[in-house]
Amino acid sequence: MHCASCAAIITKSLQKIEGIAEVQVNYATETASISYEQPSPPVEAMNEAVTKYGYSLSRREAIQSVTSTAEHGEHVPSVGGGHDHSLNVAELAGQRAKTEFVFPLALTVFIIMMWDIAAKSFATVPNLPLPMEIFNVVSLVLATIVMFWIGQPFIAGVIRFIRYRVANMDTLVGIGTLSAYLYSAIVTLLPVVRERFQLPDYTYFDVVIVVIGFVTLGKYLEARSKEKTGEAIKKLLNLQAKTALVLRDGKEKEIPVNEVVVGDTVIVKPGSKIPVDGKIIEGKTSVDESMITGESMPTDKIVGDMVIGATINKQGNIQLTATKIGTDTMLSQIIHMVEEAQGSKAPIQATADRISGIFVPVVLGIALAALLAWIVIGSFFIGQTLAISYGLLSFVGVLVIACPCALGLATPTAIIVGVGKGAQYGILVKDAESLELLSQVDTVVFDKTGTITKGEPSVTDIVVLDSHYTEQQIVVFAGSVEKKSEHPLSAAIVARVKEMGLDFAPTENFQALEGVGVQAHVLDAQVSIHKPEKNNQDSGLRTLQSEGKTVVVVEVDGKDVAFIALADTLKEEAVTAVALLRKKGIRTIMLSGDNQIVANQIAKEAGIDTVIAEVLPNEKAGKIRELQVSGNVVAMVGDGINDAPALVQANVGIAMATGTDIAIESAGVTVLHGDLHRVVQAIELSRATIRTVKQNLFWAFVYNVIGIPVAAGLLYPLWGIILNPVFAGLAMAFSSVSVVGNSLRLKTKKL
Repeated sequence: MHCASCAAIITKSLQKIEGIAEVQVNYATETASISYEQPSPPVEAMNEAVTKYGYSLSRREAIQSVTSTAEHGEHVPSVGGGHDHSLNVAELAGQRAKTEFVFPLALTVFIIMMWDIAAKSFATVPNLPLPMEIFNVVSLVLATIVMFWIGQPFIAGVIRFIRYRVANMDTLVGIGTLSAYLYSAIVTLLPVVRERFQLPDYTYFDVVIVVIGFVTLGKYLEARSKEKTGEAIKKLLNLQAKTALVLRDGKEKEIPVNEVVVGDTVIVKPGSKIPVDGKIIEGKTSVDESMITGESMPTDKIVGDMVIGATINKQGNIQLTATKIGTDTMLSQIIHMVEEAQGSKAPIQATADRISGIFVPVVLGIALAALLAWIVIGSFFIGQTLAISYGLLSFVGVLVIACPCALGLATPTAIIVGVGKGAQYGILVKDAESLELLSQVDTVVFDKTGTITKGEPSVTDIVVLDSHYTEQQIVVFAGSVEKKSEHPLSAAIVARVKEMGLDFAPTENFQALEGVGVQAHVLDAQVSIHKPEKNNQDSGLRTLQSEGKTVVVVEVDGKDVAFIALADTLKEEAVTAVALLRKKGIRTIMLSGDNQIVANQIAKEAGIDTVIAEVLPNEKAGKIRELQVSGNVVAMVGDGINDAPALVQANVGIAMATGTDIAIESAGVTVLHGDLHRVVQAIELSRATIRTVKQNLFWAFVYNVIGIPVAAGLLYPLWGIILNPVFAGLAMAFSSVSVVGNSLRLKTKKL
């Protein structure tokens, strides 16, 4: 695809096919997303509809199925695109070869042109030593080679326009340069015709060479820049392991990773990539998950823990059972999500698409109007010879400068880079619409459990009641008894023993007292852990309970010796994340099904503005709707099944990847590792991306609004300025490259 008009042509062609409901064509990624009724129209029928216009389609799945993981380094989708990367490499190499031939030639001719203009304008500059007769002949030969070899795509664009009445950027450049070439060839080879119609004794072979040279250079630079916008996908693909060491028939065997099947026992040695998602069945280790989660610190893993394919085993030998392979692995799902988002369209792009669709016919009309105006009106003021000359220059200039490429690239290139940047930070954006809406968010609503808090109880306070015992002794007593318990709170007390670096004591005669607590003999003492008595009026106990904490009593030999308070605690980053949101002018709300006391306490600790507590799961979406009706643009952050309706109702749903699959499916953005800082970074990323889109669109619109009238000769009556098509070609190339370059600046953005 050569410009935004290509996307419009393909869209219209495919929409005419019976059974196709919706078509979205993305110029930057060179992909088409087609929704159709059952049964699906065959690819052959779709191809037949677009082949005559110079395009072809190939199924993404067909390519992926024949490209093994081992080949991913060499064959990766271009910019998340749907065709084999090797085709893009070959096409880019062809463009480079043509550019290397034509650009030095165009530059040389351009210097000669500038010299000639300077010699005519300034007496101090000598005339060219080359006679014009010889220069014209040499220019004719060179222009013929350039026009019919380098300019083949432009000529093809003209032919398609004549046959099918469809036009794109190639059509504009083709009509302009071909007109200049044919006129110059007639003047040079048929002087009788020139004399008969009193045509100007000028040739425009130099214009043909230089314009095609600069446009070809611009196309090459644009294509190379577009390749860079999709580097995030390539990096993700290259993370995949190429082989796996599996245990089959009692023997270790190294096989390509795409031959691993669910249930295989996979052996991973220290320093090796984990090839597939799986569950550890033997050994313990620490795993570097930074490429998936963005978390820099290695994560300890033991038997029973899940590991993610493409992460790195840092220490021990482990064996795991393969649970997800191929396209089911987390990395593949991330790649798919990034591809889908990069290929989607933001609402802001709709205006640019509508303009691009009618742009080329309008420009053709303006170019013809400029030519006729010069010939008809200009002849009265500057004479027929000069009027025809300026008319031809304006005709070619308008067609060349009016490149819709910049307009077509403005939105998708920024979206591609933005989504790729997010993926590197563990922020997965489902579609461009979510990215755009996220930039407008003024209210962030947090679920409490598992989102603001860790989602599991931990020991918050230990109040010693008997001075004969130290805090360490209390923890050992309680932890040793609770180690044998299956109660959900027991794990928190056991974890505190480990956190304090203490050893468990031997226990005997363990008993679980249903509805009351647990007891056992520890170090010759009878230890009981139980609920407080309802009539217990201890002020310390009441204070802990008023803070929404669960309190248990530690009793030793029949005497209460300590209170242990437990609660679901804030995530470490919650306070700073909320503070950063407020600094950005974003209101924060906590939406919880928990009781008002507990919710208020958590919100106070986190610094959240507003609390909406005791909300049933089916009421959460209604609360979001109320905020929206009040004029707020709402992002909902959640992780559970009960959050799914609210995530869908919100303008943007943000799911914690540590949560349920249903929540992730319901959200527009997924945050890996459940880090709340990623929510802040996602908003900053969206704002930076949409800001870049608006900058791109502004300059693309301004460029055309100013460039076309200047090229048509609007400044000539005022200041005698006429734009040479050579400078139009330069401006056209610069506009596309500058838009892509501005989008690539997002890569350097610190979140």
